[in-house]
Amino acid sequence: MQAFDLSGKVALVTGGNGGIGLGIARGLAKAGAALAIVGRSPEKLAAATAELERLAAKGAKVMGLACDVSDEAAVAAMVEEIAAGLGRLDILVNNAGTNIRKRPEDLAADEWHRVMDANLTSTFLCSKACYPQMKAAGGGKILNNGSMLSIFGAPWSPAYGASKGGVVQLTRSLAAAWARDNIQVNCMLPGWIDTDLTQRARSEIEGLNEHVLQRTPAKRWGRPADFEGLAAFFAGPASDFITGAALPVDGGFSISL
Repeated sequence: MQAFDLSGKVALVTGGNGGIGLGIARGLAKAGAALAIVGRSPEKLAAATAELERLAAKGAKVMGLACDVSDEAAVAAMVEEIAAGLGRLDILVNNAGTNIRKRPEDLAADEWHRVMDANLTSTFLCSKACYPQMKAAGGGKILNNGSMLSIFGAPWSPAYGASKGGVVQLTRSLAAAWARDNIQVNCMLPGWIDTDLTQRARSEIEGLNEHVLQRTPAKRWGRPADFEGLAAFFAGPASDFITGAALPVDGGFSISL
């Protein structure tokens, strides 16, 4: 199982205090990585940090940090703090994001920019800030959180879909640019995962739960735990010859009519 062993590695997970991000952080902690998680809610951040400290293999350290990941200076300071506190930075998971569910004709320009900054600009800024650390270490892993809306359209998520499509293209550009530095950059495309955000969507979109269950061959919603093994795979040596990939994690939703 050495291909999945992250002992001695340090990982940063943005939005790692809940939902998919916390599922990924759990997987990295179990595989032996030291962790820095970033979140906006102090209460959720404290609870997630305490949980991950209990899960962490071989006593690996866990840091919980607050940061506006769409602010370049704040991101640079965050990366420096992590490198100083944990000694290095090998793995980045760009998971932080947001959505504003409105039809395009109802979406204000500032709302468009808010979603783009949270989802796409933050992925660029965090990747760029972590690059020198990874290059100095002789390599690294970046896993970006796209979405099934990277490949589908939805009338109620024009900014979100555009930002997540951009995440896939950014993933490919970073993968091509940084392969020479032994940095692999990949993207996951979550489908309908049972999180606080999608629970709100179910209350806002009539018939959504029934539609998801009917179309998904697995006949269930995904869970944050479904991302634990995926995180260990993309963050470890097992994926050393995979870069620029965009992997659906959706129970078959994207292949079914």
